[in-house]
Amino acid sequence: MICFNTTILRFDKKGEKTGWSYIKITPAQAKKLNPGVKTSFRVKGKLDHFQLEKTALLPMGDGSFIMPLNTKIRKATGKKMGDRLAVEMALDKRQIEPSADFIKCLKEVPEALSFFKTLPDSHQRYFSKWIEEAKTIHTKTKRIVMALTSFSKKQGFGEMIRSAKKT
Repeated sequence: MICFNTTILRFDKKGEKTGWSYIKITPAQAKKLNPGVKTSFRVKGKLDHFQLEKTALLPMGDGSFIMPLNTKIRKATGKKMGDRLAVEMALDKRQIEPSADFIKCLKEVPEALSFFKTLPDSHQRYFSKWIEEAKTIHTKTKRIVMALTSFSKKQGFGEMIRSAKKT
């Protein structure tokens, strides 16, 4: 486990990450969490008093990682860009179970399932988690349809979101 205090940052212009709030994990901190790993991995712990689990750290290419802070986390901590956070973090080795509804729907669209299987495991888990985090059945259904449509076009998450914004 690592413990540190940090400031919430925000990307101005950074491709698909533009506008994201995040905290930075230095190369030294990442090495303590998961030595030798340069790809995304999940952590658990606390941000102030907010419990987190199965939360991905994203590599930035220079040995550092970021943890995006979604609306749920920002609301729960009551923090925004520039505020300080107390961080307690450890490697989370638990497996994420894929969304049963999503997998059932994928099996009904062979070309979508075929493309989904070509994605790295981390991308598959990301899609599944994104679908399961929907607050309503309407949103969950909409996300499943978006994913199936995008997979049929051989699009990843970024392309899917950009396509949805154009319509």
